[in-house]
Amino acid sequence: MHHFKFTCRLALAALIGTTLSAAASISYADPILTEEPQAADASQWGLGIGLGSESRPYRGVSNHLTVLPLVLYENRWIHFFGNTLDVKLGSVDQFSFVLRARYALNDGYKSSDSDALHGMDERKGSAWGGVAGTWDNPYAKVSLEWLTAGSTKGNTVKLGVEHGFAMGGFQLTPHLSTTWMDSKYVNYYYGVKTSEATAERVAYTGKSTANIEFGVRADYPLTRNQIITLDVGDLQRGNGITDSPLVDKSSAASVRLGYLYKF
Repeated sequence: MHHFKFTCRLALAALIGTTLSAAASISYADPILTEEPQAADASQWGLGIGLGSESRPYRGVSNHLTVLPLVLYENRWIHFFGNTLDVKLGSVDQFSFVLRARYALNDGYKSSDSDALHGMDERKGSAWGGVAGTWDNPYAKVSLEWLTAGSTKGNTVKLGVEHGFAMGGFQLTPHLSTTWMDSKYVNYYYGVKTSEATAERVAYTGKSTANIEFGVRADYPLTRNQIITLDVGDLQRGNGITDSPLVDKSSAASVRLGYLYKF
């Protein structure tokens, strides 16, 4: 059962990461910290596939559908899954800590993505680095993550809480998180420079804001080594994003489906 929970939570982490939006950018958002392999030199591998669909915030840009391979590698010192690499710093009682590196796959846009973005400079995805910690207590799993990006010079801080329980053959896990983004991050992805402003698109300087996401995921073990995960959620974007003339969607419903085989 421990292996089932381990693999399904990893599958969820990758799926969430594929589609999130800024604060947002649905990056492989916080992979769940797990126990170290029993033997000091033990390692674990996994392969799978993930599908995700979520509404993007920009005007005229349709829902984003992502299909991607999922690759897992885990040993005593590192945890790699999807677009996220964790270097384990150790655990103290119920607390675990990692150094984290991540590349946000779906951040940004090109001016060709919609008519409303014509004349805008391209905003690219960012490589992020920082630290994360998890408090796994009997009542809930609480996670805190701080990341910074070199290209945007922005920062994000994410606080999440979840609690799982068994129902039939499923493991159901309601989850709730809030992600704060500083003004540099918001301005890079949602700001409009004076040189980009038009009669229909006023100049806008982004300000710090916070998104809230909530949802429920269901994990189902097909066999000892195979797991299927379904996650349904909703993201509510903060005013710093929704005030931008580039944005016309304050919320984003999402559906994520994943399959993982652990060797």
